[in-house]
Amino acid sequence: MKLTEINSGANGENDEDFEDIDGLVNPLQTIPPWLEDTQPFIRDDLITSSSIAEEKVRDDCVALLLGEAHLDLPLNSHGLLQLRRLDHIRFLHSNLGRLPAPYVALDASRPWMFYWVLAGLSFLGEEIETKYKQRLIESLQPLQNKVGGFGSGHGQLSHIASTYASLLALACVDGLDMVDRKSMWHFLGSIKHSNGGFSMAVGAEQDVRGAYCAMTAIVLLNLPLELPPDAPARAKGLQTFTDGLGEWVGRCQTYEGGIAGAPTNEAHGAYAIPKYLDVPALISWLAGSQTSPEGGFQGRTNKLVDACYSHWSGSCWALLHAALGGSRLLDIWNREAQIRYLLCCCQETGKRGGMRDKPSARADAYHTCYSLSGLSAAQHHYTYDRDGPTVDTSTGRLTAAFNWRANNATAEEKQAWGYDQGDVVNFVHPVFVLSMDVVGPLKTKFDSATF
Repeated sequence: MKLTEINSGANGENDEDFEDIDGLVNPLQTIPPWLEDTQPFIRDDLITSSSIAEEKVRDDCVALLLGEAHLDLPLNSHGLLQLRRLDHIRFLHSNLGRLPAPYVALDASRPWMFYWVLAGLSFLGEEIETKYKQRLIESLQPLQNKVGGFGSGHGQLSHIASTYASLLALACVDGLDMVDRKSMWHFLGSIKHSNGGFSMAVGAEQDVRGAYCAMTAIVLLNLPLELPPDAPARAKGLQTFTDGLGEWVGRCQTYEGGIAGAPTNEAHGAYAIPKYLDVPALISWLAGSQTSPEGGFQGRTNKLVDACYSHWSGSCWALLHAALGGSRLLDIWNREAQIRYLLCCCQETGKRGGMRDKPSARADAYHTCYSLSGLSAAQHHYTYDRDGPTVDTSTGRLTAAFNWRANNATAEEKQAWGYDQGDVVNFVHPVFVLSMDVVGPLKTKFDSATF
């Protein structure tokens, strides 16, 4: 059944026009309440290539959400596809083996592949340290440059995105000891800008993701917050990595309320960081980016739904919850809709497993990782301990990111949100995007370390 048929019938068309559609008699009488509740408030009659693509995705999703295209796969007690845990585990493991020729296009994304796979496996409860720790260290060692940081591939310059991915992958297997922390400190100093932001690499573009990746590296490795003596930003009067950072991020917020990659750019779901921001405007933008009736999130205004934004946008609700002092925002985003979208529309229905961005796409490690993280965000409660220390007074280490706590949903909430215990994904840290049980030991990992 197509969404256009549902909508036109609801607007007063003759019910007889819909008899025997897809084998159903008068389907308008069988539309579940949750689907009625997720209809768009405004429908634009202007037809464009984007609106045509959007309509196709909606129709594909509605068929899956209504159970018309489940291909006899196992369902949970709520009529949704079960989380295909073993299939996804097998798919992720296969991405660390010999890959087919087209994967040469991802040669500059090796650290990301390592992270997406290892994090995804840990989200599913798979033990990975014994099998992959030594292999990962041997694979990343050639990518670590003498000037600090990691390149994306052999012989490539250090880049903060590949550095971030490398660090998170190493954290998954307790392998951060192989990192040259002193050279890392100098590399991060070399990409700090006098305006407060960070470049993605020396001489490269500034991007708010660079700021997030750099600060994550500083916290995970317990690096000095002071800029190294050779940092170019020192010549402009900056002394620490955080100088001017919050103000620069604030300038990235757009008139829509979302966050852009840099000042004057378009708001994007992957950049949402609720600090130094107009939080009410950000909440409005994020809530509006949850698509109807699909239930997942779109990355930008008028774009298609994409499972990865179930993490990039869906995980922001925990951060907003903390920014507002603990006020729950359960009425602003729809957890049930996100869970339905991920379980019904984003699981690969073939034998290979994995998760995809939308029904027309193929599964890949990237969307599998962030779909699982988004599923965790919707299934659990994440709270920030506002009374916890933000700085270690003895070492100066930033500790605020370690103040997060996770709790399971109640039985009543699981019932309302439509998932069983077998569909549960592990707790995923809202800041580090690592399993919570991985993050705990990292708080003291380099407490006594020196250069």
